[in-house]
Amino acid sequence: MKILLTGANGMVGKNILELASKHQHTFLTPSSKVLNLLDAASTQAYLVEHKPDMIIHAAGVVGGIQANMAHPVKFLVDNMQMGLNILNSAKNCGIKQFLNLSSSCMYPRDALNPLSEELILKGELEPTNEGYALAKIASTRLCEYISHEEPELLYKTIIPCNLYGRHDKFSPHNSHMIPAVIRKVIDAKQKDLTEIDIWGDGKARREFMYAGDLADFIFYAIANFSRMPQNLNVGLGEDFTINDYYQRIAEIIGFSGTFKHDLTKPVGMKQKLIDDNKLNAFGWSYKTDLTEGLKNTVQFFLSEQNLSEQAND
Repeated sequence: MKILLTGANGMVGKNILELASKHQHTFLTPSSKVLNLLDAASTQAYLVEHKPDMIIHAAGVVGGIQANMAHPVKFLVDNMQMGLNILNSAKNCGIKQFLNLSSSCMYPRDALNPLSEELILKGELEPTNEGYALAKIASTRLCEYISHEEPELLYKTIIPCNLYGRHDKFSPHNSHMIPAVIRKVIDAKQKDLTEIDIWGDGKARREFMYAGDLADFIFYAIANFSRMPQNLNVGLGEDFTINDYYQRIAEIIGFSGTFKHDLTKPVGMKQKLIDDNKLNAFGWSYKTDLTEGLKNTVQFFLSEQNLSEQAND
């Protein structure tokens, strides 16, 4: 198939493209300058010109808890506009298959874990990333509405757990937890610091999947798209505490200092573990365990850091 991949320059997009050579599909990977998803008219014009058989929508404004709290307008408006524009344009052009990437932050903050696909809009959202969650809910629901109105259009949504891995953002200001912790621990070791701050008590539980595994799932989904559920969680079905992640990363990097908990900082939801029953029934499971994935991600960051230092010399 000819597949349009939005967000090809992001972490998920780059991991998909790293596996693309093992498959027979042709990928369209336009930059945001070539395909401006914030502009409905130019989005439709691109689809009319290039006529993809399928769209994988992985583009979006993403970031960790700090970025979500600092820029809720951008996280809501830009993500919602991008989702609605690409979905409406795809529908207008009669594109038969659409794979929408959503997020487990769509689930209610006080819902009972593990979080099943039926819990969307069943309760209040987590305030620290509410804008992003609302945008993802809108795209997820629109996929449902389109497929209900026109059953020949298979517009489906996957709901990944938190992700980490190669090509992640390691900025201390807008990255997700694992890359932020990797950078923080490496900086502490390089500067001979003896103590690292952890936001909150570190007891909140999170489920993180290696991004390379999500890419593997996406190719599985493409091959089995007609039987994939309308909405499908994609994750591990197991989680760890924030303290566990810090400790595991410190061991891999060789940091032997101590951790200090800053109880004045927000921590988000106490737990966010996806229900993987439908995923198991669909016939796919993750390949990369936490230690292996963290080692790969640390090596990627260090290699990027070395390249950056060489470029500045």
